Amino acid sequence: MKCMIDRSAPMPWGNAPPSARSRHSRLRQREMTPGRSVSLSGSRIAGVVSCVPAQQVDNRSFMTRFGDKAAEIEKMTGVRQRHWVDDDMTTADLCQRAAERLLDQLGWERDSVDAIFLVTQTPDFRLPATACALQGRLGLGQHALAFDVNLGCSGYPYGLWLAMTTIASGTARRVLLLAGDTISRTVDPEDRSTVMLFGDAGTATAVEADAEGAANFILGTDGTGERRLIIAGGAYRRSKDSAEGIGTNADALYMDGGAIFNFTLATVPKLVSATVERAGGAEVFDAFLFHQANAFMLRHLAKKSKLPSDRVPINIDRFGNTSSATIPLLMTTDIAERLTSTKTRLGMFGFGVGFSWGSVDIMVNPLACAETIYFAGLHE
Repeated sequence: MKCMIDRSAPMPWGNAPPSARSRHSRLRQREMTPGRSVSLSGSRIAGVVSCVPAQQVDNRSFMTRFGDKAAEIEKMTGVRQRHWVDDDMTTADLCQRAAERLLDQLGWERDSVDAIFLVTQTPDFRLPATACALQGRLGLGQHALAFDVNLGCSGYPYGLWLAMTTIASGTARRVLLLAGDTISRTVDPEDRSTVMLFGDAGTATAVEADAEGAANFILGTDGTGERRLIIAGGAYRRSKDSAEGIGTNADALYMDGGAIFNFTLATVPKLVSATVERAGGAEVFDAFLFHQANAFMLRHLAKKSKLPSDRVPINIDRFGNTSSATIPLLMTTDIAERLTSTKTRLGMFGFGVGFSWGSVDIMVNPLACAETIYFAGLHE
């Protein structure tokens, strides 16, 4: 007797053809997995330097401007002070100083650097790529690859993946990964939700070939959140609704705090759980470095993920949210002494604008350099 299948009727998956079962399995896996898992070997982090502007801004001026609301924002975000650039200073300036210090500390010859990648959303110009300009300013060889990556809060995990992938491909042996932003230049000074939250910083991370180096990544994206954290003006979309629902100033940073909070709570615990489970448990990690988005949120995430609080450093109170620079800035402040003295296993978690997210599970051997420097300006 020939079996007939009614393809118009719902099909129980147990009786489905193998191709349908396979397709369903893939879809279910995508729903359960918080991103794409990638393992890389053959490179390591050699050193990290962060550079922050010397200008420190505390909350006193905001108390005068915003009254009781300023105190509420301080309590929620945890930001008590931050460092801001002056009018003549850019992300590239901060990253350049960090890179110069790092190269000197490592003793790397400039022409030994095979690639320079800049993760930023505040470049010097719309074109050319700021990484190209920094290749020239740093005096790197003309053989060096150079380009920008337009990512913010998740940018450091993505940047490490890019640097290690470039080395794994055989294209490079030494990579300079620069990550930073000067978000203070984008905020509306009358928007208390953003002007009180963000700080400025630039960082440089040296990644080099090493047979024993390895890292595991989980990377993901949900582009339906594109309008939740956005600067709508200044580029090339001119439709009438381009600025609809994103504040009164299209050239300033707009942030839908509630939507971002919900995205974070829905995504990051899964990301942490998958990263920790893949590693064999939270106890194998020496520190968990979260993007410094909001102190209340960070404590909630650590608690929800059942992470020991003494292994979750927080420095947003001193530096604010520095976008793509937050994770390396944690490395050069709160755990710098440990990183330069002993082997350390790190879990890194970046998440936010895009929406995008990424995690890194990496063992870091004692670094030759992990420090924070302060930049007073071009006259320095």
